[in-house]
Amino acid sequence: MDYQNVRGTQDYLPEQELIRRKIRRTLEDTFIAYGCKPLETPILNYTSLMASKYAGGAEILQEMYQLSDRGQRDLALRYDLTIPFAKVIAMNPTLPMPFKRYEIGKVFRDGPIKAGRFREFTQCDVDIVGVDSQVAEAELMMMALDAFDKLQQDVVIHYNNRKLLVGLLGFFGVSPDDQSRVILILDKIEKVGHNAVLAELKELGLEASVITKIENFLQDNRKTTLAYFAQFEEPVIQEGLAEMLELERYLSALGITASCLFNPLLARGLEIYTGTIYEMFVRDGRITSSIGSGGRYDNAIGGLLGGTDTFATVGISFGLDVIFTAMMLAQQQGAETLVDIYIIPINTVSESLVLARALRKDYRVEVELSGKKVRKAMDKANRENIPYVIVLGEEEVRENHYIVKNMDTGETTSKKFMFHSVR
Repeated sequence: MDYQNVRGTQDYLPEQELIRRKIRRTLEDTFIAYGCKPLETPILNYTSLMASKYAGGAEILQEMYQLSDRGQRDLALRYDLTIPFAKVIAMNPTLPMPFKRYEIGKVFRDGPIKAGRFREFTQCDVDIVGVDSQVAEAELMMMALDAFDKLQQDVVIHYNNRKLLVGLLGFFGVSPDDQSRVILILDKIEKVGHNAVLAELKELGLEASVITKIENFLQDNRKTTLAYFAQFEEPVIQEGLAEMLELERYLSALGITASCLFNPLLARGLEIYTGTIYEMFVRDGRITSSIGSGGRYDNAIGGLLGGTDTFATVGISFGLDVIFTAMMLAQQQGAETLVDIYIIPINTVSESLVLARALRKDYRVEVELSGKKVRKAMDKANRENIPYVIVLGEEEVRENHYIVKNMDTGETTSKKFMFHSVR
């Protein structure tokens, strides 16, 4: 039998799990210090709940795991902790407000896999219900910085307001039916760039004049300040602007503006969000995925109750797995290496030994002697934080040179060396 994990899942051996539990304890202790109460919700939910129009939106529903039980009921694995929490509030109207809860649990998404992103992963959430003011957002952002400070991770929080984007798109002539799709496209701009975003907007069928206005906005350097949005008289934009100015007053009072960055292109693809949104990133960029995110979603609870009432709700979510990955990468980068140069021979063992002997006058050099393939040998170099690698093939030997690769920058340098004398 071929034993292997389901794609997108992972085992954590004791030394790894100890670090993950430290992250979990640190987050939980921080949540408790901010007056949050513990909560636990089921992993299994009715599909109708998770697919509600007040849930994650069309894109995330494509990643939802669906199944049925013996009674042929349509069920789904939760893809986040937010909608199950909104269900709890809807089912318990006597809970005292404001209500602050935290929950740590597994969630499941049949989505793309990359560093720190799996299909079974652990979210650590905090939500506040019953606070209209931006003080709720400010407190959650402060809490996040406190938690990461305890984990010795330098992070920056990008923030924006969906009302600025929605109002601006309306002003540009994007119909309400298309706005959510356009926001999803704009949300990809950091990953795919301006040209790809504009191409996708054209495929959406928007009028050329509308696309031109969006393109001008994307290219306008003034958009990185809130003053840019003050020129628009659209009520939705003005409402979002007022909320952002209020939030910034709190951030300034807390002394955390250096760790918080207004990002007008932050869109957050989930349709659930109605106001302020934010994402957290490690400042040194060693991992590109966000390590936490959240925002305000005032319509979800009222929508689940079947009415039009709004319940002021704001939340934040920390990805335990991606935080763990970021911390492991930091450990790798900071680990002391015992080797300066790693030589990987390709049918050139003798020549590699001679080259290593010459280089050892100035460097610590290891030659790969076990016959590892280049890919596996490169994995070893990365794992052991070896700064330079030489892959020595027969062509290099014939031409009396070798190529040194800097494993940090990816840059390569060609150097002369007379190999013919060892033939």
